[in-house]
Amino acid sequence: MTFGPRSMAFALALSSGWSLIPMPTSVTHQRHMAFMSGGRRDTALMSVVPQKDEVSFPFNTGQISKSPIHADEETPAHNIHVGGGRSSREISNELSLGVTLDGGPVVDFASVKDSTSRAERALAVARKKHEASVDGSSVENRNSGGRLMGINDEVVAEVGYEIGTFVDEYVDEASGEDANALVQKCASYLRSKAGMGTFPQSWKGGNGDTEFTKEETSRFDRLLARAYEESGIVTSAFAKTFYLGTQVLPEPAMKAIWAIYVWCRRTDEIVDAPRPEAQDPNTEMLTDLSVWEIRLERLFDRGDVVDVLDLPLLDCKVKFPKLPMTPFSDMIRGMLMDIPGLGQERYDTWDELHLYCYRVAGTVGLMSMPVFGCAPGYTDEMAKEPALSLGVAFQITNILRDVGEDAVKRGRVYLPQRDMDKFGVTQQQIFEQIVDENYINLMKYEIARARMYYARALRGVPMLRPESRLPVQLSCDAYGKILDKIEENQYDSLTKRAYVGKWEKLAGIPASWYRTLDLAKIMPLPEDWGKPSLDEYEKQLELILEKSWDDQSRK
Repeated sequence: MTFGPRSMAFALALSSGWSLIPMPTSVTHQRHMAFMSGGRRDTALMSVVPQKDEVSFPFNTGQISKSPIHADEETPAHNIHVGGGRSSREISNELSLGVTLDGGPVVDFASVKDSTSRAERALAVARKKHEASVDGSSVENRNSGGRLMGINDEVVAEVGYEIGTFVDEYVDEASGEDANALVQKCASYLRSKAGMGTFPQSWKGGNGDTEFTKEETSRFDRLLARAYEESGIVTSAFAKTFYLGTQVLPEPAMKAIWAIYVWCRRTDEIVDAPRPEAQDPNTEMLTDLSVWEIRLERLFDRGDVVDVLDLPLLDCKVKFPKLPMTPFSDMIRGMLMDIPGLGQERYDTWDELHLYCYRVAGTVGLMSMPVFGCAPGYTDEMAKEPALSLGVAFQITNILRDVGEDAVKRGRVYLPQRDMDKFGVTQQQIFEQIVDENYINLMKYEIARARMYYARALRGVPMLRPESRLPVQLSCDAYGKILDKIEENQYDSLTKRAYVGKWEKLAGIPASWYRTLDLAKIMPLPEDWGKPSLDEYEKQLELILEKSWDDQSRK
């Protein structure tokens, strides 16, 4: 279950209210120590209910785990494979590479790639095989039936027509031009608009001395506008709340966010789409991911494109040259974590799940930062932690909403095993869809954690340019009601799906707008009175755990 397509809604659960506290004026980094030597956590060695002094709260930044290490653990435990293909050694290596941003528990895993992991090596092997099989200067589109990569039956069915075929309407057949030639000419035209250094491996933005007639540039502009329009249609079809939030952005930013969404959507479909005709689906999936990463690198380094839906992202890079490639590459690592046999189907600790949440959701916050822009007095570095918190909070919400669906339909349990053990919830119980007091208490704990991350994320709203604040606040408020709906369903996310209707989202727009004003800090809305602060949410987590320990000690 990934963030990109399923819930890039920028719309999450937030009852957390008004902890819009400015970030520190400087942000420093320190090594994340939870999984350094002496602090490793292995599933096979966990007791069912940890002792009180064996658990580190998720909000104690950089705190080393106090779980006991057994003398006979060193060699065999490193190689235990956790719910799929990732060994405990691989997990520990990646977690030890993360950094903690000053001021909170948000861990930044940007560019963390464990070259010794089986998944990373498998991707590298697939890439080498592909590069050896084609001309080194080209990247093939592997989708059958002429469809663009990442566009499959599910996408076409949801949108209602074939994606990307509109390009044929703009081809100049009289000159012998085909669709591919047109796309490449349009890409050259877009590169000609780029500033020096936008594409580090291209001279003069990759266009050289090529000149275009007015008729050609007019045709290119119309083609690009149509590609953006189709990107918006795909976004609307799969992420209605997110799309609603983009409608209040200035047009260039709105279109750029659509372009980012469609890239994420296609990335996710490469992994999630069924492959009934493939002899070896996982091998084909790895090859497609490696091709997708090559395409990504060439677009950011040289301004190269393959198909018509690459054009909006290229234009986005031209207009927002600070758009980084790293979070896009990191999202591909998140897709690797979902590949059977190489990925991870169970998560022992919150730290492990947090890495997944960063890759498939926190990355989206980093992709969006250059588009949203910072208000005077703030920098991207200062806004980074709230942006990461926003994505992570979104993904937690998705996981809590879809516990039953993920178990029954996908055989996956994303809830951390440590958390389940603390509250006496078993995997069998989840697969059998049994909602009892233990499960309710677990949900209360996870919802409190989600709201803590929302509170952290909302500190970033004042850091954004004024025109970018409403879509973020609106999406948070609208989609944010999901946590409320889980509570209204008596915490049953095993047999019921929390759902927020369209009109309920629309009705909240005026309140979301008011919350972006400075006046709201002084005169909050009545429904926001008394809502917990960030510190109070952290205290709630601690109190819930205290109660769990007390309840279990009496049994």
